[in-house]
Amino acid sequence: MKVFCGRANPTTGSVEWLEEDEHYDYHQEIARSSYADMLHDKDRVFKPMADAAVKIVEKNGFSDKIKIINKHSTEVTVGPDGDMPCRANILITELFDTELIGEGALPSYEHAHRHLVQENCEAVPHRATVYAQLVESRRMWSWNRLFPVHVQTIHGEQVIVPPLELERCPGAPSVYDIQLNQVSSTDFTVLSDVLPMFSVDFSKQVSSSAACHSRQFEPLASGRAQVVLSWWDIEMDPEGKIKCTMAPFWAHSDPEELQWRDHWMQCVYFLPQEEPVVQGSSLCLVAHHDDYCVWYSLQRTSAEKNGGVYPARPVCDCQAHLLWNRPRFGEINDQDRTDQYVQALRTMLKPDSVCLCVSDGSLLSLLAHHLGAEQVFTIESSAASHRLMKKIFKANHLEDKINIIEKRPELLTSADLEGKKVSLLLGEPFFTTSLLPWHNLYFWYVRTAVDQHLGPGAVVMPQAASLYAVVVEFRDLWRIRSPCGDCEGFDVHIMDDMIKRALDFRESKEAEPHPLWEYPCRSLSEPQHILTFDFRQLVPPHPLRAEGSINLRRPGRSHGAVLWMEYHLTPDSTVSTGLLKPAEDKGDYCCWNPHCKQAVYFFTTPDCRASLSGSRTVGYTVEFHPHTGDITMDFTLADGC
Repeated sequence: MKVFCGRANPTTGSVEWLEEDEHYDYHQEIARSSYADMLHDKDRVFKPMADAAVKIVEKNGFSDKIKIINKHSTEVTVGPDGDMPCRANILITELFDTELIGEGALPSYEHAHRHLVQENCEAVPHRATVYAQLVESRRMWSWNRLFPVHVQTIHGEQVIVPPLELERCPGAPSVYDIQLNQVSSTDFTVLSDVLPMFSVDFSKQVSSSAACHSRQFEPLASGRAQVVLSWWDIEMDPEGKIKCTMAPFWAHSDPEELQWRDHWMQCVYFLPQEEPVVQGSSLCLVAHHDDYCVWYSLQRTSAEKNGGVYPARPVCDCQAHLLWNRPRFGEINDQDRTDQYVQALRTMLKPDSVCLCVSDGSLLSLLAHHLGAEQVFTIESSAASHRLMKKIFKANHLEDKINIIEKRPELLTSADLEGKKVSLLLGEPFFTTSLLPWHNLYFWYVRTAVDQHLGPGAVVMPQAASLYAVVVEFRDLWRIRSPCGDCEGFDVHIMDDMIKRALDFRESKEAEPHPLWEYPCRSLSEPQHILTFDFRQLVPPHPLRAEGSINLRRPGRSHGAVLWMEYHLTPDSTVSTGLLKPAEDKGDYCCWNPHCKQAVYFFTTPDCRASLSGSRTVGYTVEFHPHTGDITMDFTLADGC
């Protein structure tokens, strides 16, 4: 049976209806899960997927001892005619995410103790403790605030300042979970010891009610408190002899035995405002939580002295934290990147230039104005980006100098441009709907849609984009696609087969986005140019296709190919969203653009991943389909595996 699925196409900007297999969502969910990664985690207690659990139990000879109840725990009934004949005396669960409570652990435990287990039961895991450490970090703070942007013009330096409303905004309450071990220790200054903030004993009644926990400390150094780094550990047994910790390397009891995980990482929280702290001057760090999320505040006095009054859960009221994600904040705050766009604009702008900017929540329009454009228009198709940009323009006294057009680009009229023809079409390009690097080719479709509004000799920046690829060996990321086989003596090949079938359904032929600065890898080939998209021309009616091979120049396991886009602002200036520096020596890892996600195409055949014994090339076929905006690809090792 086939079903019609509606989706918004991030590349073309259109809404499409596609005919899919009725199990498409099921296959996609299985294929993109990290279940295999979880089972490779040797410290973890786990619950197999319900769809495979019965077969796995049967295959391992436990059908007479294990009963699978395919329900949410809050729907389980207890009694003679219920799912369970009586209350249990051991509670075994895994309900945690990187934040510990973000998947509803507290209300689930609360319900279980009230309805499913005996009083004084034992729980596995037994206890969890959340830890926090206060730091100052310009890099991490740049993921949460808009810094002043400096623009060198012929009239001197101009500074784009953030609106006061953005400066005062407490930000979004959502946690930023990252591989904290990949953040250089030079990127932050530690201001406190590691502080145990609160613990949850899962063997006793658990409450999902909102609570706060205060810890007094003396700063280790003077500085500006901006960021709270946080993680948790769990004790499997009551004596705490068996532990599983998410601590980063500098806080780990045995860094040499550090377990890599992608399902549980570490948390970055941003204080509502940065606060000056003085070494040795006592402060209180407060962890707040409701039933699903955690946030932090810094207090000068303890709860008892301030009457138990704490800040409310932070809510963004400036629009920026709703429009820009954390990497986008970092990208906008990257002064070197801004300087590259400024240099390119200088070569293109003329005193009579009429500019049209097309990117979501971009500062390009302000750069064009400060660099001398006669008139600047910017398209902001969403209400949120429109409101934010109005605030930024007003804060910089440009509300009468830059015209905001709130509509989709294909609906643009001559009246919107006050009857003028555009001489310079600008884009970073960046669009909030983009997930994969080539989704920002939406700029090409916009360029095509507004072609009638471009004047004779109009210039487009960027002029073109190129798709590149490199074959890599991952240090750890390969584990999310690696079969498990046996887990603690339990045969889970059935689950491996289920994931493989889901991958073969479609996902094995698709790339998926990953921020590779968090996932070390070595390049086994040189960067390979695949396709070029010429923005000076309209989107072509026919597909663009490339076939070729990538030479493998270094020994190693070829886990997959990484793809990214490079935007050619001018013939002499290119901005890369991917590889900034390849691995030159055997021990080196690639350097990736930290503001962007790259596309990873995993090689699915285990033999292909394991060895390069007889193969020194990887063949590829890549095709861009202009009617759908999709890029399809296939990679094969030359030895045929």
